[in-house]
Amino acid sequence: MHYTEIESVCTYCGVGCDIVAQVDDNKIQKITADKDGYVSQGKLCIKGKYGFDFLDADARLREPRIARRFLEKNPLIRNEIEGALKPLDDDWYTTDLQSAVKAAAMKLSEIRKSYGDESFCAIGGARTSCESAYLFQKFTRDAMNSPHVDNCARVCHSPSLKGMRATIGEGAATNPYNDIYETEFILIIGSNTTEAHPIVANRIIDAARLHDNVAVIDVREIKMMKYAKHKAVIPHEANLLVLNMMAYVILKDELYNKKFVESRTTGFEAYRQKILNDPYADPEFFRKIPGYEHLATLIPIIAREYALKKSMIFWGLGITEHLDGSYAVMAITHLALLTGNIGKTGAGLMPLRGQNNVQGACDMGCLPYYDPDYQTPKKVGLMTPQLVDAMLEGKIKALLNMGEDIAHIHPNQNKIDKALNELEFIMVQELFMTEIAKRADIVIGVKSAYEKEGVYVNAMRRLHLSQPLIESDLPDDWEVIKMLDNAMGGNYDYETSEDVWNEVREVAHRRFSGASYLRLKRHRKRGLQWPVYIEDTPVLHLLDFRTEDGLGRFIYHSYKLRGMVEELLNEGVEEGYYLTTGRTLAHYNNAAQTIRSEKLNNRYAEDILLASEEDEARFPKSEYVVLKSAYGQSAPLCVKFSDKIRPNTLFTTFHHAKSHINYLFGDASDELILTAAFKSIKVEVLPA
Repeated sequence: MHYTEIESVCTYCGVGCDIVAQVDDNKIQKITADKDGYVSQGKLCIKGKYGFDFLDADARLREPRIARRFLEKNPLIRNEIEGALKPLDDDWYTTDLQSAVKAAAMKLSEIRKSYGDESFCAIGGARTSCESAYLFQKFTRDAMNSPHVDNCARVCHSPSLKGMRATIGEGAATNPYNDIYETEFILIIGSNTTEAHPIVANRIIDAARLHDNVAVIDVREIKMMKYAKHKAVIPHEANLLVLNMMAYVILKDELYNKKFVESRTTGFEAYRQKILNDPYADPEFFRKIPGYEHLATLIPIIAREYALKKSMIFWGLGITEHLDGSYAVMAITHLALLTGNIGKTGAGLMPLRGQNNVQGACDMGCLPYYDPDYQTPKKVGLMTPQLVDAMLEGKIKALLNMGEDIAHIHPNQNKIDKALNELEFIMVQELFMTEIAKRADIVIGVKSAYEKEGVYVNAMRRLHLSQPLIESDLPDDWEVIKMLDNAMGGNYDYETSEDVWNEVREVAHRRFSGASYLRLKRHRKRGLQWPVYIEDTPVLHLLDFRTEDGLGRFIYHSYKLRGMVEELLNEGVEEGYYLTTGRTLAHYNNAAQTIRSEKLNNRYAEDILLASEEDEARFPKSEYVVLKSAYGQSAPLCVKFSDKIRPNTLFTTFHHAKSHINYLFGDASDELILTAAFKSIKVEVLPA
């Protein structure tokens, strides 16, 4: 059989793998890695290979839906579109796109008139193209005159953006993935790389096998530790403690790069004095922590090797999803600044981004405190947790949601349930009836990444112009927003995604001015790494940091004793366990797409709780247990005991909404940027 082969970019994580689809009769038959792909290097994870069944799943949203309850409450809107309504079931009508948009425009206009511009908010944008993310925030800010726009970086890497911009002026990866082959030492902290970013992990494993040059720091023994020279299992919420200890060793042993510090940084002396006088920065502190005494010896070994070699640091949500996530990221950049391990090939910082376009969504200005290109907006809006509070207070009345399942992946779901009930209008653009779509008044099915053209920015700042693998008569996200704007009296007149992108190149010119569709098509294999002018920029900070004066900044923040470390220091962990969460290889985020693929879902059909073999005697004698926290409880979870988990520690994934994992978490969040503390919560275990 003859297939048409089409190149594009994977729809899943922030690695951004190059794929080739074999297409016949407008149906994908197979997806493989591009053999000479710059990112995928001829390899794909199982999601990239098999996770395309969602495209023609029976549950796919093919027609816009309007909730019956919404029409009952809004008879004027019902009268306007009555002729276009078709009964679907007890809860929904289907309708045509124009009627759905007209209904949404009427309701949004009414809400603005009654409650003012800032009663509207928009959440989403990291699962779609840059063009759609750009128009999403433009519609919110300009058409609706509301500053309230946010995206799922709020629950993942917002602390990386905050911490890196505060210290080096730019919140993105400094180097391309292939610098893994150029570096002499790799530190991975708070990233289960083999599960969450497997194609990056492949490179690290290759390097580890050749050079034995990897150190891994985590709260449990993860697969990457099999390949590590140094593996440090640390207590919960000890990231900042450990990172400050590394800096302490480098300073005390005078292993820092004096020339680099003098010529390219500011604030060093005050930082040095603070850290050397901080009792929590001395690794000897771990001698007092039962079960973790060996870290007093191991942390200095890792610190010295990092300082003496050309080194890279990789991190994930195990760093950012904590109370001190932003400060921990600053501590990571301090290590690079101290040692000169930044601004050159094979040395730098790599926050491993989660969603296929979360870097791009932030670049496009889908954040309440940044316009496109990270410029200052005319008014700063509320972050998602603040928006939830504002819903409960009656200040936010309408939500436009684009591809972000706030009713599943965000914390404190009991609170979010109440907040969503207070809204007068929710409109969702989605592929499936996700948890937030079920709560919506109007749901519009849109094209997936595999059905449209658009720019995606991966975790190493690489722009890839995707092209459609199959044709679809569904609208693109940006087309829905354009129609909504026009229906409300606006003048958006974009005809193609390229029209939107050309505006992006003008508005966000500091990063994208030279990245035309023509060039992106010509360089589809390699992609272009922003900032793109005449040439692109694979390595950032070669001569200057992207701060006002070009200098890197030291901003010391001391570790605050709390949680597991405090309990162990006193009399050991009392009743209960510390739960951490993460991904598994087979599923992606809320599993809306991966659950449609039998090959993937059969591997992991439910969220499983992992516990320490040493704690088995303390557990209820049942196969399923329920977790309970101060904020809520989970559904029954199948429990498995492992020698890879330390006592007092639990681990589970959150892919299946029915598990109610995010009902366990409250409002505890990063001090600076409100990213939820998903990586540590005290829970008790109850029989199911």
